[in-house]
Amino acid sequence: MSNAASPPVTFPLTRETPLDPPADLGRWRSEDPLRPMLFADGHVGWLVTGHSVARSILADPRFSNRTELFHPPISQRLVQARRRPGFFLREDPPEHTRFRKLLTGQFTVRRMKSLEPRIEKITQDRLDEMERGGSPADLVQAFALPIPSLVICELLGVPYADHEEFQRNSSTLLNLERGPEEVQAALDALVDYLGRLVERKRDEPGDDLVSGLVASGRLTDEEVAGASVLLLVAGHETTANMLALGTYTLLTNPEQLAALRADPSLIDGTVEELLRYLTIVHLGPVRTALEDVEVEGHVIRAGQAVTLSLPAANRDPERFENPDRLDITRQAAGHLAFGHGIHQCLGQQLARIEMRIGYPALLRRFPGLRLATPAEDVAMRSNMAIYGVHRLPVAW
Repeated sequence: MSNAASPPVTFPLTRETPLDPPADLGRWRSEDPLRPMLFADGHVGWLVTGHSVARSILADPRFSNRTELFHPPISQRLVQARRRPGFFLREDPPEHTRFRKLLTGQFTVRRMKSLEPRIEKITQDRLDEMERGGSPADLVQAFALPIPSLVICELLGVPYADHEEFQRNSSTLLNLERGPEEVQAALDALVDYLGRLVERKRDEPGDDLVSGLVASGRLTDEEVAGASVLLLVAGHETTANMLALGTYTLLTNPEQLAALRADPSLIDGTVEELLRYLTIVHLGPVRTALEDVEVEGHVIRAGQAVTLSLPAANRDPERFENPDRLDITRQAAGHLAFGHGIHQCLGQQLARIEMRIGYPALLRRFPGLRLATPAEDVAMRSNMAIYGVHRLPVAW
């Protein structure tokens, strides 16, 4: 195809509007869902913008996620290139399978549903405190960030009293404007923090995930600490940004908000549509071919990296009708917001439950909820690996 000879594209790209992916992604997808890309280290690989192509590559064992094969799509490395014990997201089978089997049982639909009463209590407590604080408030600090942080802390056995420390380091880790030294220091601090926690759990186990991993005897303490870092960071950063950005999206789409208020049974569809429409993992993931693979008339050579643009894939008109329109009545199943294949998000059911509980509870408590600042003045997290809003001033 002609795009094989096109000049390679580069990341990052600039959004024209806060809730839509960069327009270039849609234009490139309409021309060819696979095109050359220049990675930050000078490597020439590929960019995928189509839904079916992205889904197939994510499920294809000929594409690797190993650290030593990684090429960064942007100049900042979010995680340093060296392998770390327990960082199973950067492993292929069988090493990845060893961790995934241990953890899958902790995140079953049944177990996540058993957490619903506790999540509802945490949500109501945060709403009580937000209401006592009075209008206006920053929804991020008052509601969106504390809820998933409290939930993941209880699940892992991490003291919530330490939330300022791990939230600060998580934010640094995901900040695209921080240098490699700062990112490295933040990652080291998180690993050290969880390492100390693992030591305490070995001496004083509790009814929590970290204690369970220690007691299993199948992982070293370093591996438990590394895996716990991934779960802690992913467990609060992603859902916090979905709660805040999803609320911003509903408040700026009053017809959709009114439909949800009129029919609360639409909440499941609302959650799936917001996941598809917003796709907050906006800079990847990246996979590397282990052998030559033909895709859509192109040959991806062994060793070439592929950036999969999930926001572009989830706006593919070949998969979703009128994809750039927010429609909470849409059948959005099949979106790739949680990825696909063996690396699909382990905590996706927990995230869904937190959103299914969080959005309706917020809207019930504050029927007059509105933005306390013009929509265009809300600072977006374009400088972060997880998209969202830095702050969300709301009033009621």
